[in-house]
Amino acid sequence: MSDQVRNTVSILRLKQVESRIGLSRSSIYKMMSEDKFPKPVSLGARAVGWIESSIDQWLENLAVKS
Repeated sequence: MSDQVRNTVSILRLKQVESRIGLSRSSIYKMMSEDKFPKPVSLGARAVGWIESSIDQWLENLAVKS
């Protein structure tokens, strides 16, 4: 058995992102179009999600700017 610790990547769906950052879908997509918010990753033909660590980093950067 390996002693390595595995890093897991968590994917957040839109409702989870909305809840976590307190903004609406339209605000999120507007900020994405202005390159002010992380882009989602494709999960399938009609599904996207955001990498949790990218949302965490965005929130940290937002807190630093305040």
